[in-house]
Amino acid sequence: MTILPAIDLKDGKAVRLSKGLMDSAKIYSDEPWQVAKRFEELGSQWVHLVDLNGAFAGKPENLDEIKKIRENCSIKLELGGGIRDEETIKMYLDLGIDRVILGSIAVKDPQFVRDMAKKYPIVVGIDAIDGMVAVEGWGEVSDMKATDLAREFADAGVEAIICTDVGRDGMMTGVNVEFTLDIQKACGLETIASGGLKDMGDIHALIDAKIDGTIVGKAFYEGTLDLEEAFEVSNAK
Repeated sequence: MTILPAIDLKDGKAVRLSKGLMDSAKIYSDEPWQVAKRFEELGSQWVHLVDLNGAFAGKPENLDEIKKIRENCSIKLELGGGIRDEETIKMYLDLGIDRVILGSIAVKDPQFVRDMAKKYPIVVGIDAIDGMVAVEGWGEVSDMKATDLAREFADAGVEAIICTDVGRDGMMTGVNVEFTLDIQKACGLETIASGGLKDMGDIHALIDAKIDGTIVGKAFYEGTLDLEEAFEVSNAK
């Protein structure tokens, strides 16, 4: 199982939110690139980046910090938040981002995602509140089931699906394994769990359920998960 430590960018700083609420942001570092470097030193293969300001604005908002992370780290980077057009996708890939995450646009224009997945390394981010897809930085809830959206991309050529249970995100109440499995079954693609991970118990539960990957956020920052131990266990199995 692949573990992807996360860096959420807000106003140039590394933060974590609770349930996706911007005013809940807790700052963990004024130098996000140093956090990414630490993940690299601990043995991570990937870092999961989110431009939180961009997710709400619909355009890149933390470009300087993203560039600095890329310049200082050789680790693989995936990035989401406010990516709505091909120009932005190309810009990020040219910067050295390894794959981009399309979220809100996947709900509003699934054909765009299919077209982009034919040309670029694309991941679809499906964020759900009570099983229904949330969009625009989780500020709106659509009338589409998360599993139905996942099914739409089963044969689209996307590299993976990241599914977030928004109600658990940043709360460290445990990963929603059942929700993740439902998404995995619906799409048949590599599926990455996100939201609520707390400790090694969650890591073992995800491995036992044969989930492909998971995002680690607040559990690292708050010290409830030993990331080195998590990497050892996930790589061993």
